[in-house]
Amino acid sequence: MNTAANVLETQMRKGGGQASSSVTTDVANPASNPEKYADPSMTKMKALAWQGANNVQMVESLKPRIINDRDVIVRVTGTTVCGSDLHLYHGAVMQMQKDDILGHEFCGKVESVGADVKGLKPGDRVVASFQIACGECYYCKQKLSSQCEKTNSDELQNYLFGHRTAGVLGYSHLTGGFAGGQAEYVRMPFGDVNLLKIPDGVPDEKALYLSDVLATSYHCVVDTGVKKGDTVAIWGMGPIGLMAAYFCFQKGASRVIGIDNNWRLEWCQSKLPNLEILNYATIPSGSSVPTELRKMVDKGVDCALECAAGEYAKGIGHKIEMALGLENDTSEILNEMILSVKKFGTIGITGVYAGYTNHFNIGAVMELGIRIIGNGQAPVHKYWEELLHKIQTGEVDPTIMLSHRIDIEDVAKAYRIFDAKQEKMMKIYVQTQFSDPPAKGTPPLTRL
Repeated sequence: MNTAANVLETQMRKGGGQASSSVTTDVANPASNPEKYADPSMTKMKALAWQGANNVQMVESLKPRIINDRDVIVRVTGTTVCGSDLHLYHGAVMQMQKDDILGHEFCGKVESVGADVKGLKPGDRVVASFQIACGECYYCKQKLSSQCEKTNSDELQNYLFGHRTAGVLGYSHLTGGFAGGQAEYVRMPFGDVNLLKIPDGVPDEKALYLSDVLATSYHCVVDTGVKKGDTVAIWGMGPIGLMAAYFCFQKGASRVIGIDNNWRLEWCQSKLPNLEILNYATIPSGSSVPTELRKMVDKGVDCALECAAGEYAKGIGHKIEMALGLENDTSEILNEMILSVKKFGTIGITGVYAGYTNHFNIGAVMELGIRIIGNGQAPVHKYWEELLHKIQTGEVDPTIMLSHRIDIEDVAKAYRIFDAKQEKMMKIYVQTQFSDPPAKGTPPLTRL
């Protein structure tokens, strides 16, 4: 699928596409063309690179250079692995290329700034937005940074979706082909827009997660409209599901039910004692998730939140269709949600869906008045200052999801463990040679 998509993109690409002339796209590894994209010092760096489906490796790349005048080079002090990275790992997202550097969440210190960068200087501690926004287009002016019109030139995405999203760090050429943050240095385009200063008193182990997981889970809850008194069911209790449950309770939800099939349910319940859980692996034969939920909540839940993703088929029919390329994503979770909410209930989709699906229960959506909201990639810029303030006041503690601290040398191993849901790996903090010692109350270093 990746090969075909890359060939198709080459045929479709005309000129510079949509991206602004102020940003250079499709630089997924500075070592691909050192004279153009690497720092003149040719300083070597460690980076996690995609080698093919289910194969990532730590490689020796080169420190990136400033290419555009609003670029900022960041020395990485903390990064992580996201559930969304697993879609790339599996080859489920189109337009990956060998040696693309992965990772879309990182924090660090400013190393150098382009000539037109304002408000940042070398040495500033910063956290990066996973999406790359210009700060000036129609969507950016509304703080809807994930839909920036000027940072992604991909033609295939435009064909599939009718529009393009913003560019995204380390997330395939479908979203601009930018080198990611699972590396020792990162080039951040429009750095004065996409880097937020970290104040003194906020450790990297908390600030890092402003990059994605906090904004994504918060946006899922806010955008879906969870309100006081609501009953909420959440499909997928990884870090996004955990923090979505956290924010549901903060918004006054009367009941929150987490749905998954493994140890993560008990992990989440240990962090949020009021969380109720439903393990679909232990449902009696002949029953289903909607049936069991209806037993727990009369008439169904008010809101259903999709925090899993569409690539994980349960039934043999969807597995075959996906293997044959007859659909990109399974509709199974969506159909469970449709049958689990009340009439005129609301569904929010935050888990990644990248293309088409079959067997979708559109009849129930229409007949029962069910509202389906595609939450989209979370607009980080809309929320990150608010969430930073909540961290500073203690209202939000991101470390409740933090299970491991590892060294960047072990990131490839972490992908395999995280994918297999082993070793109770929930959310990791990845240190580099530039990291400070672990902050008080956070996990010590574990070598994998």
